[in-house]
Amino acid sequence: MKYLSLIFTNLGRKKIRTSLTFMSVLVAFILFGLLGAVQTALSQGVDVAGADRLVVRHKVSIIQMLPYSYGNRMAQMDGIDLATHFVWFGGIYQDPKNFFPQMPVDPIPFLDMYPEYELSQDHRDAWLNTRTGAIVGRKLADRFGWKIGDRIPIQATIWTKKDGGRTWEFDIVGIYDSKKKGVDLTQFFFRYDYFDETRRGAEGQVGWYVVRVKNPDQAADVAKNIDDMFANSPYETKAETEGAFVQAFAKQIGNITSIIIAIMSAVFFTILLVAANTMGQSVRERIVELGVLKAIGFTDRSVWAMVLGEAIMLTATAGLIGLGLSWLAVSGMSDSLSGVFPVFYLPVKTVLIGIALTVAVGLVAGSIPSFQAGQLRIADALRR
Repeated sequence: MKYLSLIFTNLGRKKIRTSLTFMSVLVAFILFGLLGAVQTALSQGVDVAGADRLVVRHKVSIIQMLPYSYGNRMAQMDGIDLATHFVWFGGIYQDPKNFFPQMPVDPIPFLDMYPEYELSQDHRDAWLNTRTGAIVGRKLADRFGWKIGDRIPIQATIWTKKDGGRTWEFDIVGIYDSKKKGVDLTQFFFRYDYFDETRRGAEGQVGWYVVRVKNPDQAADVAKNIDDMFANSPYETKAETEGAFVQAFAKQIGNITSIIIAIMSAVFFTILLVAANTMGQSVRERIVELGVLKAIGFTDRSVWAMVLGEAIMLTATAGLIGLGLSWLAVSGMSDSLSGVFPVFYLPVKTVLIGIALTVAVGLVAGSIPSFQAGQLRIADALRR
């Protein structure tokens, strides 16, 4: 701490060079934060996926339907605590660009399966007592200005009604929220019994199941037992953990983690070269002054620490400000991007990694210049 004044003074010698390096590091960490948020958005749900939940779909494809009766059979299996089902509705609200997931479910087992979806008791009772009732996420309600009691028309693209119509109307009876970060608050859920009795075709079938296992450590064994039960039937299944199911969707557009690591590796390698060059030039310009410092009593270790401190101070300050700006940008864009990225936020894990990187970049960039400064001989320095 006693060298802080010297560190700040030395950083201020070449203001333009220091400013350019500072801005380069700052932009790199803004990019780091934004890419971290994008990675979270594209792999939405992985972090909040239940370790005790399995997704059971048709073995061929998720677009193939499964019998409704499978739910009761799975619920009676050893190791399974609860089973519920979903169907992809795929409707349009007003305009095709107003995309959001819509799914018919059985209210009671659905809410039991997902305790992270917080719904008041009044809204829960209203959903159970209203056949055309629907509950929506807080972000979705805010996006369209929906409120309790609104009647929402959804134009079907898949499911035609028995009367031939394609316009389904639902009454908003509840708005769910969550205190858990990363929970999707842009979904639209309505009652399966109303859906099944009203649709034309595929009655008594569902899209996929979610089952809760009693012991997460036995999830793999339970998944195998489920697939074995329905093997060689007209509707064979593929059971997997909820996390694996979500990741499979994310990987459809590529290995997001590998892509982001490749981009950031190139960026940080460039930043390392820039910061190291800045520190190298700074040390070369001050060789005589460093020799004088040693001559008046500064030890090799003191000079080494001071030069290394300059590099860390520069990268850490710029990096922390960059992370702060990326957090502000992500927070500001969260609502406006809810139609594209239902889950869009800067994870704490990414912030902590970023903080560690701000120090690591400074350590690496300043290691060689600080070592050279520490090993500098007084006579050689003053001779220059």
